[in-house]
Amino acid sequence: MTNTTAPSAGPSLGLLVLRIVVGAIFAAHGAQKIFEYTIAGTVGSFAGMGIPLPEIAAPVVAFVELIGGILLVLGLFTRPVGILLAVDMIVALVAVHLPAGLWVGEGGYEFVAVLGAGALALAFTGAGRFSLDGAFLRGRAPAWLS
Repeated sequence: MTNTTAPSAGPSLGLLVLRIVVGAIFAAHGAQKIFEYTIAGTVGSFAGMGIPLPEIAAPVVAFVELIGGILLVLGLFTRPVGILLAVDMIVALVAVHLPAGLWVGEGGYEFVAVLGAGALALAFTGAGRFSLDGAFLRGRAPAWLS
């Protein structure tokens, strides 16, 4: 008789909830930068905020947020995507939101801090078993990828 049990689904369900919420918000913000504000408008906004190389930064950020958010929801390449999105939020925090203080209503960093922390948590933990990473990559790809 063995004394082993299957791992609990609880942690993977928690990661699924985190992935869906954080990923959907990132995807929505990326889509907003591309389709609502347009890339040209986002470039202008980034330039106005003093972001270096806005012609490069704006489309990179928009597509990282859109595609990265979708990948988080699916749980595909979760660790590298989590790192990219966390870096995106660290730059936003330092370059734009930090001087305004904590509260988002005054332009502060609370929202980007939570999104960045969520993305970083997923980079550290991975997607969990209810994910495409869990279904297709686990054991077939390096741990840093899945």
